[in-house]
Amino acid sequence: MRNIRLGDVLRFLLFVGLAAAVWYGHAMHSVRNTRVPVSIQYTGKPGNIGIGDAGLPDTIMIEVRDAGSRLNTYHREPLRLTIDLHSYIHGEKGTIHVPSDALRRSISDILQGTSSLISIQPEEIRCSYFTEQEKTVAVVFDGELSLADEYQMVGAPTLSRNKIKLYGQDKALAAVDTIFTEHVVWDEICDTLSQTLRLAVPRGMRTETDSVTVTIISERFTEKKFLLPIQAKDAPSGYRLRLFPKEVEVSVRVGMSHFAQVQPEDIKVVCVYEPDRTDKLDVELHYSNPYITSAWAYPGVVEFILEQ
Repeated sequence: MRNIRLGDVLRFLLFVGLAAAVWYGHAMHSVRNTRVPVSIQYTGKPGNIGIGDAGLPDTIMIEVRDAGSRLNTYHREPLRLTIDLHSYIHGEKGTIHVPSDALRRSISDILQGTSSLISIQPEEIRCSYFTEQEKTVAVVFDGELSLADEYQMVGAPTLSRNKIKLYGQDKALAAVDTIFTEHVVWDEICDTLSQTLRLAVPRGMRTETDSVTVTIISERFTEKKFLLPIQAKDAPSGYRLRLFPKEVEVSVRVGMSHFAQVQPEDIKVVCVYEPDRTDKLDVELHYSNPYITSAWAYPGVVEFILEQ
């Protein structure tokens, strides 16, 4: 009994599969209509031209007639149309108007040769435009950073663009000199971090680009130690300033990649005589090597006497 039921099920599934295959083959070869979205990219618009509230559509819908197999390609590989606005903008303000016949020609050019364009929605593109004032402003990174253990930053965060053009009305532009990135919090940074951040553009204004890329470089650090003599300075006239000890151990923090670029001559150890100090002076460290991120001496204070 079980074998008979299983056989019936298998035969039923076989017939269903054959029917589906026949239907699919017919659908792929039959001619029919379908609606397809077309994404639009606009070029040729000057940076100081603003677009009216209606805006320019970034997608239009078209109806296309063709064989099912060819229509499927439009769903697998979406259509993209580029419209150059340069020839539609004249003067400081007006209307951008891409008429139906021009739109149909442009869309027909990106269709397969066997496809027929039936309809477009909307049939034309129409939008007002106007000229805005512009101002170049600084771009500043806005973020909170913390590094992973034993890592340090190599220089400050860098931006793909340090300045951008800001567009808007004169009074509003006058109050803005800086555009910040969106605020971010990044923890446990190690190695190189690069990420695109949106710009916090004031309401009623716009920029030539809405984002920048920030790059943060970090590397593992190490310490390098030197035993260096102390230079005594500003002893009173006729006196000699003697220090105890005469040299100290200096430790510097340096990135692994620049370990060899830090040498003893990069660091000066100084004690400056101060009349109000009676027996001890602070040890000062002076260095200009950019690869040294911090330095400290042991001991940090030394004893002294004045000798004639």
